[in-house]
Amino acid sequence: KMLLLFIFSIVLLPKAFTLRCYECKPQAGGTCTETEKHCSTGEDRCGSFRVINYNGNSKVSEMKKKSCAMAAHCVQGSLDFGVNRTAIVSECCNSDLCNKQFPPDPKQSNPNGKKCYRCDGQTCTGTLNCKGDEDHCVSTIGDQKVPMKGCASKQICSKTTSTLLPGATPSEINCCEGNYCNSASSTSAGILILVTPLISLIFLS
Repeated sequence: KMLLLFIFSIVLLPKAFTLRCYECKPQAGGTCTETEKHCSTGEDRCGSFRVINYNGNSKVSEMKKKSCAMAAHCVQGSLDFGVNRTAIVSECCNSDLCNKQFPPDPKQSNPNGKKCYRCDGQTCTGTLNCKGDEDHCVSTIGDQKVPMKGCASKQICSKTTSTLLPGATPSEINCCEGNYCNSASSTSAGILILVTPLISLIFLS
């Protein structure tokens, strides 16, 4: 009997003490239906996430998700190619069912003094004033060989974050520091990233 009790305690106790979070997968129209989920090993917090796409200052689309998460999932930042800008906002917490609310809209970002090149078709001589915490310049080339240049936040450029950005088309994104550092010449080491749609965070995980 003692042996059976020991075996049951090994099997059942970890389940009893795992974190519980609201789970809400993206659906059409930016809505999602909540369920409760026991987190897997290594997922030590609950997260709520929004990915917002802007055209100029106008919001054109949005994705929302709630899930169990790891620290690397809890990122904030933006990626701006001039015409299109994508912002990630997230909130993470570490108690049961603490991710009830979605994070609010990001604050209106003002130019921060950083300047990068942007592209118009194949021509990449235009300039872009970076906003908010966009402290890096970026340069990418997608499968269609269409260059894209602009501004990005540091977290968007990190290798950890890039692994959380599943999309449809592989591209190489190079991040660098310094005004207009994203010229036609090579920048820092490339990170394999998926940028179409620009950012999906962990929405497909």
